[in-house]
Amino acid sequence: MGHSLLCMMGFFLLSTVICGNAEDNTTHSQDADKSEEEQPTSAPPKPTVTLQPSWTQICRGETVTVRCGGEEAQWTYEWRRDQVNISETSSEYRISRATESDSGGYSCRGRRGSSWTEWSDVTTLTVLSPPKITVFLQSSWTQIYSLVINSSETVIVRCEIQGGEGAQWTYEWRRDQVNISETSSEYRINRVTESDSGGYSCRGRRGSSWTEWSDNITLTVLSPPKLTVTLQPSMTQIYSGVIYSGETVTVRCEIQGGEGAQWTYEWRPDKLNTPPTSNNYRSITVTESVRGAYSCRGRRGSFYTEWSKSITLTVSSPPKPTVTLQPSWTQIYSGETVTVRCEIQGGEGAQWTYEWRPDKLNTPPTSNNYRIITVTESDSGGYSCRGRRGSFNTQWSKSITLTVSSPPKPTVFLQPSWTQIYRGETVTVRCQIQGGEGAQWTYEWRQGQKNIRETSNEYRIISATESDSGGYRCGGRRSSSWTEWSDITTLTVLSPPKPTVTLQSSRTQIYSGDRVTVRCEIQGVERAQWTYEWRRGQSSIHPTSNVYTITVTESDGGGYSCRGRRSSSWTEWSDITTLRVTVPIKPTVTLQPSWTQIYSGETVTVRCEIQGGEGAQWTYEWRAAKLNTRPTSNEYRITVTQSDSGGYSCRGRRDYSLTEWSETITLTVSYKPRPVLTVSPSWLSPGASVTLNCQVEHQSAGWSFYWYKAVPDLKTYNYKSYNYELLPDGSGTAQDSYIIHGQTHTAGYVCRAGRGDPEYHTDHSQPEFVWSADVHSAASLTVSPDRVQHFTSDSVSLTCEGNFTEWRVRKFSEDGRLYSDCRRMTGSTCNIKTSKSDTGVYWCESGSGEFSSAVNITVQNDGNVPILVSPVHPVTEGASVSLSCSLKRKKILSNVFFYHNDKLIQNDTRGELKISAVSKSDEGFYKCQSSGRESAQSWMSVKITGRSSSPVWLMVGLVCGVSLIIILLLLLYRCRQSKYSCFTRSIQSESHSLGSSTNHGVNQDETHVYDSPHYGTNHIYDSVTQVEDNRNGSDEHPDVTYALIELKNFEKKRKHHKPEQSAVYSEVKTGAAEDSLMYAEVKRPKKEKAKKKAGKSSPAADAAVYSEVTLGSFPGQ
Repeated sequence: MGHSLLCMMGFFLLSTVICGNAEDNTTHSQDADKSEEEQPTSAPPKPTVTLQPSWTQICRGETVTVRCGGEEAQWTYEWRRDQVNISETSSEYRISRATESDSGGYSCRGRRGSSWTEWSDVTTLTVLSPPKITVFLQSSWTQIYSLVINSSETVIVRCEIQGGEGAQWTYEWRRDQVNISETSSEYRINRVTESDSGGYSCRGRRGSSWTEWSDNITLTVLSPPKLTVTLQPSMTQIYSGVIYSGETVTVRCEIQGGEGAQWTYEWRPDKLNTPPTSNNYRSITVTESVRGAYSCRGRRGSFYTEWSKSITLTVSSPPKPTVTLQPSWTQIYSGETVTVRCEIQGGEGAQWTYEWRPDKLNTPPTSNNYRIITVTESDSGGYSCRGRRGSFNTQWSKSITLTVSSPPKPTVFLQPSWTQIYRGETVTVRCQIQGGEGAQWTYEWRQGQKNIRETSNEYRIISATESDSGGYRCGGRRSSSWTEWSDITTLTVLSPPKPTVTLQSSRTQIYSGDRVTVRCEIQGVERAQWTYEWRRGQSSIHPTSNVYTITVTESDGGGYSCRGRRSSSWTEWSDITTLRVTVPIKPTVTLQPSWTQIYSGETVTVRCEIQGGEGAQWTYEWRAAKLNTRPTSNEYRITVTQSDSGGYSCRGRRDYSLTEWSETITLTVSYKPRPVLTVSPSWLSPGASVTLNCQVEHQSAGWSFYWYKAVPDLKTYNYKSYNYELLPDGSGTAQDSYIIHGQTHTAGYVCRAGRGDPEYHTDHSQPEFVWSADVHSAASLTVSPDRVQHFTSDSVSLTCEGNFTEWRVRKFSEDGRLYSDCRRMTGSTCNIKTSKSDTGVYWCESGSGEFSSAVNITVQNDGNVPILVSPVHPVTEGASVSLSCSLKRKKILSNVFFYHNDKLIQNDTRGELKISAVSKSDEGFYKCQSSGRESAQSWMSVKITGRSSSPVWLMVGLVCGVSLIIILLLLLYRCRQSKYSCFTRSIQSESHSLGSSTNHGVNQDETHVYDSPHYGTNHIYDSVTQVEDNRNGSDEHPDVTYALIELKNFEKKRKHHKPEQSAVYSEVKTGAAEDSLMYAEVKRPKKEKAKKKAGKSSPAADAAVYSEVTLGSFPGQ
């Protein structure tokens, strides 16, 4: 029953579902048909325009996407801005860097198939200029102070973007162009220091767009202000007592540099803190209880200054004044100026007014000085004073007495008291003021009406002259007061009578045996009764008359003088008159060394020789007079200059006897010479020697020569730029030439000459160079572009290459001048903008002293003349090379004539000369010609590659070697048969025979024969060497060929003693260093084991023969 019911219900439900679905399908089908019938009349959806980001206002430069929203169907889109179509068909229109022109109303519509939606509503986008950004300081004070102990101030720097409110900005900060790690709109400095001072700026970013940087705002952080405590009034001493009752003093706290800020103050001692915020503290009554030290400090917010220095207030008893006179003389003369001064000791700095007694001084009642400009006798009397400040008066001072009198009259005295004296005597004129003793006087003197510059009371005339005659008077001055003038005292100065000594003789030149009268004459005093005193030199002679007659000998020569006496007065001594006795001998002047040409800086000895006067004690006199620096020497040693040129003569003196003057010898001094060095050849060729010649003016004058290598010096930057290293055997050579062998690279040389003892050296010559065009591994110079000839204004690079860091490029110009510096050196490259003056030879020099190869550069300054395009460096033999002709504005030319050593070698339409395999014969000068214009010549060098000897000579060497080996084998065989007795002699004989027949030019000194020192072993070395000039020190080893030949022992049993080893070395040298060597070694190995038998030696060891054959070099190799 239950099952039946459930089955029926299930069936019913299933029927219902099936039927329902059928109805639904029918209904849907009808709806679909109906919908298809109504399709043309339904409208498509309306799109919507949105912005991403959603800001309707953006800044210029920002990025925005305008998006058209709708159903997820396959739509294409059309866009408008302000009713103007935009060429965009996607649902998004992206504006990457917006400008003001992108502002406007945006709308869109969609299309699917042929159906369009209606236009969307307009969405407006506004593009604005970037907002103005401003930096502000947020602080209530205009001055910020740095950290002090535990106290500091805080400041906030704020960045505001005007017009950018509401946007999501991030920020970037700078202080003095240095970024700060802060991204918010505020930069907070909690504990400012002086290092926070500077200019602050900021900018904002929204999305990927940045604003401009704001203007700088300057934050100044100052050191903490300085506090000072002052007193008002500014007296540091205040006096207690009834007089100060009710007075006040103000203690003030001043902050220097902190004006305008809102400060509160704190005081020490604490009792002043009753008004804690005031910078003034007023004390009502000054007593001793207010004494002490006062200090303060300021506070602004949480910031405290340091405590100020303390100022001390001292309260003591009132002072007592004192009266002084200035000047301090108790005796004052009428007309002088005097100052009466009231001094209050201990009251300095206070504002005092003064009161004086007598009352007439109170005309200026407040001054502490009373100045009487012109005193009179009525000003005499006692003076006292007291001081007053406010209502306070000091006690009266003690009285000081001033005495005023008339000034005294001075008197003039002479010491000694003679009014007439002789010229040269000493006299003192003295001024005496009676009654003025002890006063500080200055004096004024007059001689006639002429003032004398003397201020003391004595005028001393040490050596009187006639001009000192006259009337003398004086006056005294003290302060501004003068005495009257004294009466005149007259002094007369007479000319003293001075004797004169004369010589009377019949001849002007006096010889031994002549009669001479010596006379003493006193002019102007003929009638006076004089007695005379005579001297010859410093020795007195006895005559007392005025005439002295002698028959002269050499001992009578000397200086004569006399003086006269009258009573006890003597005249001065006469001038000395010299009697010279001539000895009939004539000296000779010689020069040592005797070169006719002397150079500045050399040492020369000028010698005066007196023939026949040997053994005498002569002193000498020279002309020119400047030699009299040492007037008694017969030799004068001079390190000469040009000013020493001239004639020299001498004479001798013995006591007062003189010889005649010698003949004059002329000394000519020239400037220090510089030798001239020449180098030959200037350009190196393989195997050539370099000859240096050093030329000095007057080459035959005993010069020796010094030869140097110039080593580049890049560090000293001196005028030479080279260090000089002496060449081997280059010190003091007698020859003026020096030969260098084996020079292969560019090098510089210098010479100088020397002569004399001590040796005098010339200047160094200018460096001269020998150039090599071969590029070597140590240093090289490359040129870009790689050609010899260039036009003006071409850019040419010269690059130094090698294992060095420092370089310089040198140039030897057409005019023979050496230039040191590159105009534009970058690292190891010299860049040249060519001009005509750049023509020359170039090379590199390294900091370690290396020279590079040298190159020629020629600059053509006429753009219408062609240049030859040829390689700078040598061309390797066998390589190909192309030469061409070029104009400045036309690089490729046709119909060009090419010349080799001025010989036409090509004339056709080809624009270049091609040499497929260069040989040595192609070396030489090349030039080209086009359109009648000819280029300059350029040298093309051909580099010969290293190669072994020719095949013919190799074959000859091999044949000779094989023949020699066969001969040696036969000799070995014979020697072994004869128990090796002849081995040594045979090989030696054969070797010497071969050597003599092969090379008859052998230097016997170079032949060496070595015999083995070991028993049983024969080693023969034969060396036949032709003498070669090998001073170039070449260490190169020749090519060597070794051949090893083993000999078999045909006789198996030998009972005689066998040598252990036999070796023959033969060396034949006939050529230079490049010769090839061939060695042949012949060994005989043992076939049987050595048998040990008593009394018998071991079997023979291997025998070896070495033969060395050196083949000579041939021309062209």
